[in-house]
Order: sequence, then structure tokens, then C-alpha cells
Amino acid sequence: MSTPQPLVDQFQRRITYLRLSVTDRCDLRCAYCMPERMTFLPKKDVLTLDEMHDLALGFIARGITKLRLTGGEPLVRRDMIDLVRALGRRIGAADGQGGLEELTLTTNGTRLAEFADDLRAAGVRRINVSLDTLDREAFARLTRRDSLPQVLEGLAAAKAAGLKVKLNTVALKGINEHEIADIVAWAHAQGFEATLIEVMPLGEVEEDRFDHYLPLVAVQEDLARRWTLAPSGHRTGGPARYWDVAETGRRLGLITPLTNNFCEGCNRIRVTATGQLYACLGGNEQVDLRAALRSDDPQGALSAALDTAMRIKPERHHFAIDGRGEAPALARHMSMTGG
Repeated sequence: MSTPQPLVDQFQRRITYLRLSVTDRCDLRCAYCMPERMTFLPKKDVLTLDEMHDLALGFIARGITKLRLTGGEPLVRRDMIDLVRALGRRIGAADGQGGLEELTLTTNGTRLAEFADDLRAAGVRRINVSLDTLDREAFARLTRRDSLPQVLEGLAAAKAAGLKVKLNTVALKGINEHEIADIVAWAHAQGFEATLIEVMPLGEVEEDRFDHYLPLVAVQEDLARRWTLAPSGHRTGGPARYWDVAETGRRLGLITPLTNNFCEGCNRIRVTATGQLYACLGGNEQVDLRAALRSDDPQGALSAALDTAMRIKPERHHFAIDGRGEAPALARHMSMTGG
């Protein structure tokens, strides 16, 4: 039997990082992410957890070393922790079938209090938590749910469980720009890292993203007047570029898909909860892995599909928010693709 070949795209980028969405469902309704009356996928269209496990093993065999479970909100899926435990057994595996270096999770934190200890026991050591405001009323307006107390309880539970936490904050003009520095300071005081993200034009929402688009170059300039920022060589495998904050002793990450394209070093692919592989978050290039998994030769069909994905992965995305009233760059919502 031939040895599976590493995943390398047409631009000679080695693909080592998979973001696997386990559900498109979420218990929040963040205004920049989805409409209030969001239509979610029929459950019959979503991969089973066993299929997701088989899919992940196929990727690991082809050289994926970092796997992030995403959603929607991954922890709302029933029995999802069983998948985490199964994948956790691949961390550091040396049985010739490929092993993970890291298994991580992106969550909104609402159910972390329930699952933090289980995640740690399953092999997760680091998580990203999406949090855009520390003001309860603002949180309720932005997410359309009064859930900030549960998120803060979840963050405390994650810290107590020994999980490293990174807060992801979307910078939103007129919504949270006045408290971004306070969020970063709070995160660093808690021992968490913080990353700021520009809003991405994915999916139709009720509000116009142009009104809330806040370029991070302006945010960085504002923070540099408050703190001493020095470029950091730290990398996590994701798109963030990091700065050391002298006064807090911790790092600040910036993800700038609009003002500073970071695609030249892309090592990532995403798979939706229905098994659609998107070679780029900002593109429509996709391969149907669900069909491969449910074919007469799942292993062979999956390998062929991954080869196709490497051929169609684009050099870069073309996100832009240039004017009011523009349609989103892509029709699908972030919760469908996976964060």
C-alpha cells in the first residue's frame, strides 16, 4: 500500500490545519454573523459524528497536524464531547497512521462551564472564545441573548480546568470600539490572550456591515497610544499576527482579512458540518466530502477528493467592504462554513 501523500496546493503551500465544523447551529444570534430568524440545516444533511471522525482520520493520514472544531457553536451538538475524546487519542500518536500535534476548539463560551473539565481530560489544551463586549446590555443587543453571565462563568471554568484561553473580539465601529482596549486589558489580567478581528462580509444580515466596519490599523494606532506594542514572532498556525504588549506582559493578535491580506502563508482548509470542503474561507471553491464518505470506496474517494481540493485552492481571497448597501462577498454565513 502506498504511503498517503501530504496535502500541498498548487502554490506549494503545505496544508496542515483543518477547521472542522460539527454544526451550523448556535445558541446566540450575533448581529454581524446571522439574522435573528436563522434557518439551520436539516439534521439529515449533517455528517454523523462517526463520519466526522472518519473524515478527520483521513485528513490526519494526509498530514493534518492541527485540528480545530468549530460551529456554529460546537458545544450545542449532542454527544460532541465523544468526538473530542476520539480525536484526542490521535494527539501524539506514533502508530504510523499519523498523529495530531494539537486539538483545539472555538466556542462562544455559553456551555464552557459544563464542558471545560471534559475538554481538558480529552486532550484539548487551548481554546478560542468569541467575546465582543463585557457590557451585559451591549452583549444582549449584539447577540440577541442575555448570556454574558454564562460566558463569564464558562471562562472561569476553563481557567480553573487549566485550559489556555484566547479571546477573539470582532472590532465593530459604533458598537464596541470604545471598549476594545478594556477588553484586551481584562483578558490579559485574567491570563488570557486576546485577538482582534475585522468583520467579514459573509452572509446576509439585517444590518449593513459597512456601518460597523472598523479597520484594525486604526485600532492598533489607538492602542499604541496607550501601550507599548512590539512585533512578536509568535505563530499559532492561524492568520493572526501578534504584538507583545509591554505593560501587560501578554500578546495581542490582529486578524486583518480586509486591510492586510494574509493569504500567502495559508495552511488551512475548512469542512462544513455537511462535509463540504471549502479550500478558502473567502471563495466558493468546494469539494463534496460527504459524497466520498458515503460512496462504495470511502477511503479511495476521500483521498481523490482531497487531491482535487489541493488543485482548486485559490491563491487568495478577495474580501472587501467598500461601500454601504453592498451585497456580502459570499452568500453563506460564517456559522455555515465554520469559524
